[in-house]
Amino acid sequence: MTEPRRDGAPAAPAAPQPDGHWVATWTAMPQLTEPDNMPPAPFTRGDLVLADATVRQTVRVSVGGRQMRLRLSNAFGGAALPVTKVTVALPAGGRAGVSAVLPGTVRQVTFHGRPSMTIPAGAQAVSDPLDVEPAPGSNLTVTVHLAEGQRSASITSHPGSRTTSYLLAGDHADAPDLPGATAVDHWYFLSGVEVWTGPSVAAVAVVGDSLSDGRGSTTNGNDRWPDRLLDRLRSRHGMDGVAVVNQAAGGNRVLNDGLGPNVLARLDRDVLAHSGVAWLVLFEGVNDIGTAEASPAAQKQVADDLILAYDQIVTRAHARGIRVYGATLTPFGGNAPYDDAQGCREAARQVVNQWIRTGRRFDAVIDFDRAARDPADPRRLLAAYDVGDHLHLNPAGYQALADAVPARLFRREPLPPGFGFR
Repeated sequence: MTEPRRDGAPAAPAAPQPDGHWVATWTAMPQLTEPDNMPPAPFTRGDLVLADATVRQTVRVSVGGRQMRLRLSNAFGGAALPVTKVTVALPAGGRAGVSAVLPGTVRQVTFHGRPSMTIPAGAQAVSDPLDVEPAPGSNLTVTVHLAEGQRSASITSHPGSRTTSYLLAGDHADAPDLPGATAVDHWYFLSGVEVWTGPSVAAVAVVGDSLSDGRGSTTNGNDRWPDRLLDRLRSRHGMDGVAVVNQAAGGNRVLNDGLGPNVLARLDRDVLAHSGVAWLVLFEGVNDIGTAEASPAAQKQVADDLILAYDQIVTRAHARGIRVYGATLTPFGGNAPYDDAQGCREAARQVVNQWIRTGRRFDAVIDFDRAARDPADPRRLLAAYDVGDHLHLNPAGYQALADAVPARLFRREPLPPGFGFR
């Protein structure tokens, strides 16, 4: 029923609001592309990249929705990114890392009704909602055509995709397949997929390094531990409304820039600015310890600084109503160059893990150390989980991490009184 206006005339009824909200269903942490991860020739020619080229890539969505939209990133671009055309489709066979799409499923993406958009350097673009309903846990193909290319050797990507993408000269955004395309195991420009879904659906953002980005997992297998966690949650009654979005990158650090900005610098863009995030799993710090000098003083400093940084991350996430779960750091005994003969770095790992477990700062603790270590030699990974470098895990190890995450942590419950004060 509408309220009358003050002049006596009935007020126009309010436009009906759809019941739901936007939730991130897939993400990739944007990074400055290193020279070895740039598109190969002829797609990179000096300061001109992907001129008149098509990029086709597949991603796996967590949860479905009634509509979807994309996020494209030029966060690290040294020049504007003129995007000529974007399409989405279902990949052939529903598989990850394939160049073919199912005929009849290609849909054009728009930006304020336009098929193209120039994204300024440092910015991102969010597409218009698209009447596409991706199925939970399914793969989606996104194809981008750049007529002009990007006029800078600094471009934005996520090198550790563990998923095959395809590059081909010309405009093939609508093509059912890309014969003769160049295969690369990187994602370029694409940083997120969001779905409009029910109000009870929410996302958990994973912040981490190569152990979450999936080094040691299977290319096109989607068997990183966040993928396996999604599979677990989807199989449990009442937990299929939890999206798992991976904001990790190999070589990343909490305190200092490494491969990609440090966590304290990227937290706003990679977590707080994403739609529908209700939980944050923080599993990072091994690279900070492993790259600091192997001396008692240096390792005490890095342990103290990590603990302070974790406290800052919790404070900033709590201010946005996001629960934060701390994951203990897994062993690296026997790894060169991280392990040191004097055990200084192992001592720092133990200090940090003790604080994660007992500091009462996180909303819950996920004990990845306990899940992955060798009970007979706790400074080392269990041999069955070790990919071979004594730092990274194989698919069985990533499954063990996923199994160690209590599903109850992702029940939608009201925040307690005083949440975020401390």
